[in-house]
Amino acid sequence: MSSLTQRPIQISCEVVSNRKVGAYHHLTLAAPGIAENVRPGNFVAINVGDSKSSMLLRRSFAIYQSTSRGPFGGTIEIIVAPHGAGSTWIAQRPVHEKLNVVGPLGNAFKIPKDPVRALLVGGGYGSAPLFPLADLLRQKNSRVEMVVGASTSERVFAPVEGKRSVHSLNISTEDGSMGTKGRVTDLFDNALGNIDIVYACGPMGLLKALTKIGSSAGVTVQCAVEESMACGVGLCMTCVLPIKDHDGVIKMLRSCVDGPIFDGEAVLWESIGTIPPGTYGAQIGRAHV
Repeated sequence: MSSLTQRPIQISCEVVSNRKVGAYHHLTLAAPGIAENVRPGNFVAINVGDSKSSMLLRRSFAIYQSTSRGPFGGTIEIIVAPHGAGSTWIAQRPVHEKLNVVGPLGNAFKIPKDPVRALLVGGGYGSAPLFPLADLLRQKNSRVEMVVGASTSERVFAPVEGKRSVHSLNISTEDGSMGTKGRVTDLFDNALGNIDIVYACGPMGLLKALTKIGSSAGVTVQCAVEESMACGVGLCMTCVLPIKDHDGVIKMLRSCVDGPIFDGEAVLWESIGTIPPGTYGAQIGRAHV
């Protein structure tokens, strides 16, 4: 199945609901024209602020769920972790307010044609886009296991839904308030025994660690990277990552257009934030981007 996404559109989306779920806000937006074309791994870019407080750059959010039919014509759901000014502003939007949204953006997770044994790994609210992926994999008769981790129980997203969505779910928290005390990488290492493919979403440090463990076990790890994607359409170049292709050529690719889904082994994790020597089209030497 192709991972390419249909051409995105820009529309005004009404906030249908805004619920606080643990440490996060769960927003449902009326998004006809976007919802119909969403695939697991896609995201949207949302304009921040009104006419008096508008910020220059948009904020990007992975799409948690989408429904193409209903009283609003089609809806998408996003999970917002309010920490900066932009995400906090979006988390505070009341019902019926309109948001300027572009989507669906990015590529999608690659789904094998035949049934597989898949392991889904999420860090914090990074598990949100993995739920529709789990549904799709199960529709194709794949066995789906999931491990999720967070610092505290409040930051474990939708554990009850997780149990319903997959064949087995294991949870870890760093403080031991839910599941096993420790890091999600410990659960991941123990769960790899009979796995064919791994899908992961979470902080970049976590994705780097998962890729290293997966590579040692000979298992492909598809990573949904969490780079800052300001425009969402590849113009601002703030989200570039050093990626090595199948021919060994290093290129600076845009996470929002060429990603956000990458083969973990193709990402030069140690060189993120720099232009590695030998990069295609760049001068030899190390330079910050």
